[in-house]
Amino acid sequence: MTLSSTDLGFNPMAGSPLEAAFVGIAEIPSGRYPNRPFIGSLVEVAVAAVRDAGMQISDIDTVLLIPCLHSADDQADLIFSRVVEELGLHGRAKASAMLHSGGSTSDNITRTAAGLIASGQAKNILVVQADKWGSAPVADMVDMLSGYGIPREWERPTGLTFNAVGALITQRYMAASGSTPEEMAAVCVALRQWARLNPNAMYKDKDLTVEQVLGSKMVCDPIHAMECPMLADGATAYVMTSTENARKTHDRWVRIAGSGGCVSHYSIGQENDLATMGWRRAGERAYEQAGWGPDDADIAQVYDSYAAVLTIGLEGLGLCKLHEGARLFAAGEFSPGGRLPVNTNGGLLSAGHTGVGGGTALLVEGIRQLLGRAEDARQISDCRRAVCGGSGGTYMDSQVLLLERVDK
Repeated sequence: MTLSSTDLGFNPMAGSPLEAAFVGIAEIPSGRYPNRPFIGSLVEVAVAAVRDAGMQISDIDTVLLIPCLHSADDQADLIFSRVVEELGLHGRAKASAMLHSGGSTSDNITRTAAGLIASGQAKNILVVQADKWGSAPVADMVDMLSGYGIPREWERPTGLTFNAVGALITQRYMAASGSTPEEMAAVCVALRQWARLNPNAMYKDKDLTVEQVLGSKMVCDPIHAMECPMLADGATAYVMTSTENARKTHDRWVRIAGSGGCVSHYSIGQENDLATMGWRRAGERAYEQAGWGPDDADIAQVYDSYAAVLTIGLEGLGLCKLHEGARLFAAGEFSPGGRLPVNTNGGLLSAGHTGVGGGTALLVEGIRQLLGRAEDARQISDCRRAVCGGSGGTYMDSQVLLLERVDK
Protein backbone atom coordinates (compact mmCIF):
# COMPACT_ATOMS: atom_id res chain seq x y z
CA MET A 1 0.00 0.00 0.00
CA THR A 2 1.81 3.13 -1.21
CA LEU A 3 -0.88 5.78 -1.45
CA SER A 4 0.33 9.33 -0.90
CA SER A 5 -1.26 12.75 -0.66
CA THR A 6 0.16 13.59 -4.08
CA ASP A 7 -1.30 10.46 -5.67
CA LEU A 8 -4.74 11.21 -4.28
CA GLY A 9 -4.73 14.96 -4.83
CA PHE A 10 -5.09 15.78 -1.13
CA ASN A 11 -6.05 19.36 -0.33
CA PRO A 12 -5.29 20.08 3.36
CA MET A 13 -8.46 21.98 4.29
CA ALA A 14 -9.83 22.12 7.81
CA GLY A 15 -13.31 21.06 6.71
CA SER A 16 -16.73 22.54 7.39
CA PRO A 17 -17.58 24.74 10.38
CA LEU A 18 -19.41 21.81 11.98
CA GLU A 19 -16.57 19.36 11.53
CA ALA A 20 -15.48 17.87 14.85
CA ALA A 21 -12.30 19.12 16.51
CA PHE A 22 -10.31 17.74 19.44
CA VAL A 23 -9.38 20.67 21.67
CA GLY A 24 -8.54 19.23 25.09
CA ILE A 25 -7.03 16.09 26.63
CA ALA A 26 -6.07 14.77 30.05
CA GLU A 27 -4.63 11.66 31.65
CA ILE A 28 -3.61 10.56 35.11
CA PRO A 29 -0.79 8.09 35.79
CA SER A 30 -1.40 4.39 35.14
CA GLY A 31 -0.36 1.72 37.61
CA ARG A 32 -1.68 0.13 40.76
CA TYR A 33 -3.42 2.69 42.97
CA PRO A 34 -5.74 0.80 45.35
CA ASN A 35 -6.48 3.96 47.36
CA ARG A 36 -7.34 6.10 44.33
CA PRO A 37 -11.14 6.19 44.08
CA PHE A 38 -12.77 5.29 40.77
CA ILE A 39 -15.23 8.18 40.65
CA GLY A 40 -12.54 10.52 41.94
CA SER A 41 -10.32 9.54 39.01
CA LEU A 42 -13.13 10.18 36.53
CA VAL A 43 -13.83 13.61 37.95
CA GLU A 44 -10.15 14.54 38.15
CA VAL A 45 -9.39 13.61 34.57
CA ALA A 46 -12.64 15.12 33.25
CA VAL A 47 -11.98 18.48 34.90
CA ALA A 48 -8.40 18.48 33.63
CA ALA A 49 -9.50 17.81 30.04
CA VAL A 50 -12.11 20.56 30.13
CA ARG A 51 -9.56 23.02 31.50
CA ASP A 52 -7.05 21.91 28.85
CA ALA A 53 -9.72 22.79 26.27
CA GLY A 54 -9.95 26.30 27.72
CA MET A 55 -13.54 25.69 28.84
CA GLN A 56 -15.59 25.65 32.00
CA ILE A 57 -17.43 22.52 33.10
CA SER A 58 -20.69 24.34 32.41
CA ASP A 59 -19.71 24.55 28.73
CA ILE A 60 -20.09 20.76 28.35
CA ASP A 61 -23.54 19.73 27.10
CA THR A 62 -22.94 16.04 26.36
CA VAL A 63 -20.97 13.41 28.26
CA LEU A 64 -19.99 10.18 26.49
CA LEU A 65 -18.62 7.43 28.67
CA ILE A 66 -16.19 4.66 27.89
CA PRO A 67 -17.06 1.65 30.08
CA CYS A 68 -15.15 0.11 32.95
CA LEU A 69 -14.90 -3.64 33.47
CA HIS A 70 -13.60 -3.93 37.03
CA SER A 71 -16.99 -3.57 38.74
CA ALA A 72 -20.62 -4.04 37.74
CA ASP A 73 -21.69 -1.43 40.31
CA ASP A 74 -19.29 1.19 38.98
CA GLN A 75 -20.39 0.36 35.45
CA ALA A 76 -24.01 0.94 36.47
CA ASP A 77 -23.05 4.32 37.96
CA LEU A 78 -21.60 5.32 34.61
CA ILE A 79 -24.65 4.16 32.68
CA PHE A 80 -27.03 6.05 34.94
CA SER A 81 -25.30 9.44 34.77
CA ARG A 82 -23.35 9.65 38.00
CA VAL A 83 -20.52 11.48 36.23
CA VAL A 84 -22.93 14.22 35.13
CA GLU A 85 -24.00 14.73 38.73
CA GLU A 86 -20.46 14.61 40.10
CA LEU A 87 -19.45 17.33 37.63
CA GLY A 88 -22.41 19.50 38.61
CA LEU A 89 -23.99 19.21 35.18
CA HIS A 90 -27.31 17.69 36.32
CA GLY A 91 -30.10 19.77 34.86
CA ARG A 92 -27.65 21.24 32.32
CA ALA A 93 -26.38 18.30 30.28
CA LYS A 94 -28.44 17.26 27.28
CA ALA A 95 -27.23 13.67 27.29
CA SER A 96 -25.08 11.14 29.11
CA ALA A 97 -24.50 7.85 27.31
CA MET A 98 -22.12 4.92 27.08
CA LEU A 99 -20.79 3.13 24.02
CA HIS A 100 -18.91 -0.16 24.21
CA SER A 101 -16.92 -2.15 21.66
CA GLY A 102 -13.99 -3.20 23.81
CA GLY A 103 -10.57 -1.90 22.83
CA SER A 104 -12.00 -0.09 19.80
CA THR A 105 -14.51 1.89 21.86
CA SER A 106 -12.60 5.17 21.63
CA ASP A 107 -12.61 4.96 17.83
CA ASN A 108 -16.34 4.28 17.67
CA ILE A 109 -17.28 6.78 20.36
CA THR A 110 -15.26 9.45 18.54
CA ARG A 111 -17.25 8.80 15.36
CA THR A 112 -20.45 9.09 17.40
CA ALA A 113 -19.33 12.37 18.94
CA ALA A 114 -18.36 13.74 15.53
CA GLY A 115 -21.82 12.88 14.21
CA LEU A 116 -23.54 14.60 17.13
CA ILE A 117 -21.49 17.74 16.55
CA ALA A 118 -21.98 17.74 12.77
CA SER A 119 -25.75 17.33 13.14
CA GLY A 120 -26.01 20.11 15.71
CA GLN A 121 -27.20 17.72 18.42
CA ALA A 122 -24.23 18.59 20.66
CA LYS A 123 -21.89 21.55 20.99
CA ASN A 124 -19.15 20.52 23.41
CA ILE A 125 -18.65 16.82 24.19
CA LEU A 126 -16.63 15.33 27.02
CA VAL A 127 -15.45 11.74 26.51
CA VAL A 128 -14.15 10.20 29.72
CA GLN A 129 -12.79 6.83 30.83
CA ALA A 130 -11.42 5.22 33.98
CA ASP A 131 -10.81 1.68 35.17
CA LYS A 132 -9.15 -0.11 38.07
CA TRP A 133 -7.78 -3.24 36.45
CA GLY A 134 -4.57 -2.95 38.43
CA SER A 135 -6.10 -2.98 41.91
CA ALA A 136 -9.29 -5.01 41.37
CA PRO A 137 -9.39 -8.47 43.01
CA VAL A 138 -7.14 -10.73 40.95
CA ALA A 139 -9.60 -13.65 40.99
CA ASP A 140 -12.35 -11.44 39.58
CA MET A 141 -10.10 -10.18 36.80
CA VAL A 142 -8.97 -13.71 35.90
CA ASP A 143 -12.60 -14.83 35.67
CA MET A 144 -13.49 -11.85 33.50
CA LEU A 145 -10.54 -12.29 31.14
CA SER A 146 -11.21 -16.01 30.92
CA GLY A 147 -14.68 -15.53 29.53
CA TYR A 148 -15.65 -12.15 28.11
CA GLY A 149 -15.82 -12.21 24.33
CA ILE A 150 -15.11 -15.94 24.07
CA PRO A 151 -18.08 -18.00 22.79
CA ARG A 152 -19.71 -19.93 25.63
CA GLU A 153 -20.97 -22.71 23.38
CA TRP A 154 -17.84 -23.70 21.52
CA GLU A 155 -14.60 -22.09 22.67
CA ARG A 156 -14.87 -21.32 26.37
CA PRO A 157 -15.37 -25.03 27.30
CA THR A 158 -11.99 -25.82 25.70
CA GLY A 159 -10.24 -23.51 28.18
CA LEU A 160 -9.59 -20.72 25.70
CA THR A 161 -8.66 -17.47 27.49
CA PHE A 162 -7.35 -14.13 26.29
CA ASN A 163 -3.73 -15.18 26.78
CA ALA A 164 -4.48 -18.29 24.72
CA VAL A 165 -6.04 -16.14 22.00
CA GLY A 166 -2.92 -13.95 22.04
CA ALA A 167 -0.77 -17.07 21.78
CA LEU A 168 -2.73 -18.41 18.81
CA ILE A 169 -2.37 -15.09 17.00
CA THR A 170 1.34 -14.97 17.84
CA GLN A 171 1.95 -18.53 16.64
CA ARG A 172 0.15 -17.84 13.38
CA TYR A 173 2.00 -14.57 12.83
CA MET A 174 5.40 -16.09 13.58
CA ALA A 175 4.71 -18.96 11.19
CA ALA A 176 3.57 -16.64 8.41
CA SER A 177 6.34 -14.08 8.86
CA GLY A 178 9.24 -16.23 9.99
CA SER A 179 9.74 -13.90 12.94
CA THR A 180 11.93 -15.21 15.77
CA PRO A 181 11.18 -15.10 19.51
CA GLU A 182 13.90 -12.44 19.82
CA GLU A 183 12.21 -10.26 17.22
CA MET A 184 8.83 -10.59 18.93
CA ALA A 185 10.42 -9.68 22.27
CA ALA A 186 11.96 -6.62 20.61
CA VAL A 187 8.46 -5.18 20.21
CA CYS A 188 8.05 -5.14 23.99
CA VAL A 189 11.50 -3.59 24.42
CA ALA A 190 10.75 -0.78 21.96
CA LEU A 191 7.50 0.05 23.76
CA ARG A 192 9.32 0.10 27.07
CA GLN A 193 11.76 2.64 25.61
CA TRP A 194 8.81 4.91 24.89
CA ALA A 195 7.30 4.29 28.33
CA ARG A 196 10.56 5.36 29.96
CA LEU A 197 9.90 8.81 28.44
CA ASN A 198 6.29 8.98 29.67
CA PRO A 199 5.73 10.16 33.25
CA ASN A 200 2.23 8.64 33.22
CA ALA A 201 3.37 5.15 32.18
CA MET A 202 3.14 2.21 34.57
CA TYR A 203 6.72 1.14 33.76
CA LYS A 204 8.37 4.52 33.39
CA ASP A 205 11.04 3.51 35.91
CA LYS A 206 11.96 0.02 34.65
CA ASP A 207 14.18 -0.87 31.72
CA LEU A 208 13.55 -4.01 29.69
CA THR A 209 15.78 -6.19 27.52
CA VAL A 210 15.10 -9.00 25.06
CA GLU A 211 16.88 -11.38 27.43
CA GLN A 212 14.58 -10.39 30.30
CA VAL A 213 11.49 -10.92 28.15
CA LEU A 214 12.54 -14.36 26.96
CA GLY A 215 13.75 -15.31 30.42
CA SER A 216 10.41 -14.57 32.05
CA LYS A 217 7.85 -17.29 32.80
CA MET A 218 6.18 -18.97 29.84
CA VAL A 219 2.49 -18.10 30.17
CA CYS A 220 0.99 -19.53 27.00
CA ASP A 221 3.40 -20.76 24.35
CA PRO A 222 5.01 -18.75 22.76
CA ILE A 223 4.05 -15.80 25.02
CA HIS A 224 6.15 -15.07 28.10
CA ALA A 225 4.98 -13.13 31.14
CA MET A 226 6.71 -9.93 30.02
CA GLU A 227 4.98 -10.20 26.65
CA CYS A 228 1.58 -9.91 28.33
CA PRO A 229 -0.03 -6.54 29.08
CA MET A 230 0.08 -5.68 32.78
CA LEU A 231 -3.29 -4.76 34.25
CA ALA A 232 -3.38 -1.17 35.47
CA ASP A 233 -5.56 1.54 36.97
CA GLY A 234 -5.84 4.61 34.79
CA ALA A 235 -8.04 7.38 33.42
CA THR A 236 -8.14 9.52 30.30
CA ALA A 237 -10.48 12.12 28.81
CA TYR A 238 -10.81 14.37 25.81
CA VAL A 239 -13.04 17.22 24.67
CA MET A 240 -14.50 17.66 21.19
CA THR A 241 -16.29 20.64 19.70
CA SER A 242 -16.90 22.03 16.22
CA THR A 243 -14.22 23.61 14.05
CA GLU A 244 -16.23 26.82 14.21
CA ASN A 245 -15.99 26.87 18.01
CA ALA A 246 -12.37 25.75 18.04
CA ARG A 247 -11.37 28.58 15.73
CA LYS A 248 -12.75 31.17 18.15
CA THR A 249 -10.47 30.27 21.06
CA HIS A 250 -7.68 28.01 19.77
CA ASP A 251 -4.72 28.43 17.48
CA ARG A 252 -4.42 24.66 16.99
CA TRP A 253 -6.74 21.67 17.10
CA VAL A 254 -7.00 18.15 15.68
CA ARG A 255 -9.47 17.01 13.04
CA ILE A 256 -10.58 13.58 11.85
CA ALA A 257 -9.30 13.28 8.29
CA GLY A 258 -10.76 9.83 7.74
CA SER A 259 -11.90 6.69 9.45
CA GLY A 260 -12.47 3.09 8.54
CA GLY A 261 -13.33 -0.20 10.11
CA CYS A 262 -13.82 -3.88 9.56
CA VAL A 263 -15.67 -6.26 11.88
CA SER A 264 -14.07 -9.56 10.96
CA HIS A 265 -15.44 -12.09 13.48
CA TYR A 266 -16.84 -12.77 16.93
CA SER A 267 -15.45 -16.25 17.47
CA ILE A 268 -11.71 -16.40 16.92
CA GLY A 269 -12.35 -19.68 15.12
CA GLN A 270 -14.26 -17.77 12.44
CA GLU A 271 -11.30 -15.51 11.56
CA ASN A 272 -9.95 -16.61 8.19
CA ASP A 273 -6.35 -15.56 8.87
CA LEU A 274 -5.08 -14.66 12.32
CA ALA A 275 -1.93 -13.20 10.73
CA THR A 276 -3.84 -10.39 8.98
CA MET A 277 -7.39 -9.98 10.35
CA GLY A 278 -9.34 -6.89 9.20
CA TRP A 279 -6.68 -4.18 9.26
CA ARG A 280 -6.05 -3.88 5.54
CA ARG A 281 -9.69 -3.37 4.68
CA ALA A 282 -10.16 -0.89 7.54
CA GLY A 283 -7.07 1.05 6.45
CA GLU A 284 -8.12 1.23 2.81
CA ARG A 285 -11.47 2.69 3.82
CA ALA A 286 -9.84 5.28 6.05
CA TYR A 287 -7.12 6.32 3.57
CA GLU A 288 -9.64 6.69 0.77
CA GLN A 289 -11.71 9.03 2.92
CA ALA A 290 -8.72 11.05 4.10
CA GLY A 291 -7.05 11.45 0.72
CA TRP A 292 -3.66 10.47 2.10
CA GLY A 293 -1.87 7.22 2.75
CA PRO A 294 0.41 5.48 5.23
CA ASP A 295 3.55 7.09 3.78
CA ASP A 296 2.19 10.47 4.92
CA ALA A 297 1.84 9.49 8.59
CA ASP A 298 4.17 11.04 11.16
CA ILE A 299 3.20 8.69 14.01
CA ALA A 300 1.13 5.58 14.65
CA GLN A 301 -0.80 4.62 17.79
CA VAL A 302 -2.11 1.07 17.24
CA TYR A 303 -3.56 -1.40 19.74
CA ASP A 304 -0.85 -3.58 21.25
CA SER A 305 -2.15 -5.96 23.90
CA TYR A 306 0.35 -8.48 22.48
CA ALA A 307 3.32 -7.90 20.20
CA ALA A 308 1.76 -9.75 17.27
CA VAL A 309 -1.47 -7.76 17.59
CA LEU A 310 0.59 -4.62 16.99
CA THR A 311 2.77 -5.95 14.16
CA ILE A 312 -0.29 -7.30 12.34
CA GLY A 313 -1.98 -3.91 12.70
CA LEU A 314 1.01 -1.97 11.39
CA GLU A 315 1.40 -4.29 8.42
CA GLY A 316 -2.29 -4.25 7.56
CA LEU A 317 -2.34 -0.45 7.71
CA GLY A 318 0.54 -0.27 5.25
CA LEU A 319 2.91 1.27 7.78
CA CYS A 320 5.45 -1.44 7.01
CA LYS A 321 5.72 -4.34 4.60
CA LEU A 322 3.78 -7.55 5.19
CA HIS A 323 5.58 -9.93 7.59
CA GLU A 324 8.32 -7.36 8.35
CA GLY A 325 6.86 -5.72 11.48
CA ALA A 326 8.72 -7.65 14.16
CA ARG A 327 12.03 -7.46 12.28
CA LEU A 328 11.65 -3.69 11.94
CA PHE A 329 11.03 -3.39 15.67
CA ALA A 330 14.22 -5.36 16.27
CA ALA A 331 16.04 -2.96 13.92
CA GLY A 332 14.85 0.04 15.95
CA GLU A 333 12.65 1.54 13.24
CA PHE A 334 9.73 2.13 15.60
CA SER A 335 11.73 3.06 18.70
CA PRO A 336 12.60 6.59 19.86
CA GLY A 337 14.69 8.11 17.10
CA GLY A 338 13.48 5.55 14.55
CA ARG A 339 11.81 5.98 11.17
CA LEU A 340 8.23 5.95 12.46
CA PRO A 341 7.35 6.58 16.11
CA VAL A 342 4.88 3.89 17.23
CA ASN A 343 2.86 3.92 20.46
CA THR A 344 4.79 6.79 21.91
CA ASN A 345 3.15 6.50 25.33
CA GLY A 346 4.49 2.95 25.76
CA GLY A 347 1.27 1.25 24.69
CA LEU A 348 -0.70 -1.30 26.67
CA LEU A 349 2.44 -3.41 27.09
CA SER A 350 4.37 -0.76 29.03
CA ALA A 351 2.12 2.21 29.81
CA GLY A 352 -0.34 -0.32 31.27
CA HIS A 353 -3.49 -2.12 30.18
CA THR A 354 -6.36 -0.06 31.59
CA GLY A 355 -9.08 -2.24 30.10
CA VAL A 356 -11.17 -0.58 27.43
CA GLY A 357 -9.10 2.50 28.24
CA GLY A 358 -5.97 1.01 26.65
CA GLY A 359 -7.21 2.07 23.23
CA THR A 360 -8.39 5.41 24.63
CA ALA A 361 -4.94 6.17 26.00
CA LEU A 362 -3.41 5.52 22.57
CA LEU A 363 -5.92 7.87 20.94
CA VAL A 364 -5.24 10.56 23.55
CA GLU A 365 -1.50 10.14 22.95
CA GLY A 366 -2.06 10.66 19.22
CA ILE A 367 -4.00 13.86 19.90
CA ARG A 368 -1.35 14.97 22.41
CA GLN A 369 1.42 14.56 19.86
CA LEU A 370 -0.49 16.46 17.19
CA LEU A 371 -1.25 19.30 19.59
CA GLY A 372 2.44 19.40 20.57
CA ARG A 373 1.69 18.77 24.24
CA ALA A 374 3.88 15.76 24.98
CA GLU A 375 6.95 16.12 27.18
CA ASP A 376 10.04 17.32 25.31
CA ALA A 377 11.72 13.91 25.52
CA ARG A 378 9.04 12.19 23.48
CA GLN A 379 7.36 14.98 21.52
CA ILE A 380 7.67 14.24 17.80
CA SER A 381 8.87 17.32 15.93
CA ASP A 382 6.35 18.95 13.57
CA CYS A 383 3.86 16.12 14.05
CA ARG A 384 0.98 16.67 11.63
CA ARG A 385 -0.66 13.34 10.80
CA ALA A 386 -1.40 10.31 12.97
CA VAL A 387 -2.77 6.83 12.32
CA CYS A 388 -4.67 5.55 15.36
CA GLY A 389 -6.22 2.09 15.59
CA GLY A 390 -8.08 -0.03 18.10
CA SER A 391 -9.44 -3.55 18.30
CA GLY A 392 -11.98 -5.11 20.65
CA GLY A 393 -12.82 -8.48 22.12
CA THR A 394 -10.85 -11.32 20.57
CA TYR A 395 -9.66 -8.72 18.03
CA MET A 396 -13.07 -8.97 16.41
CA ASP A 397 -12.69 -5.66 14.64
CA SER A 398 -10.09 -3.28 13.28
CA GLN A 399 -10.97 0.38 13.66
CA VAL A 400 -8.89 3.25 12.30
CA LEU A 401 -8.92 7.01 12.81
CA LEU A 402 -6.68 9.23 10.70
CA LEU A 403 -6.01 12.48 12.51
CA GLU A 404 -4.54 15.77 11.34
CA ARG A 405 -3.25 18.86 13.06
CA VAL A 406 -4.90 22.13 12.07
CA ASP A 407 -3.19 25.46 12.69
CA LYS A 408 -5.35 28.56 12.47
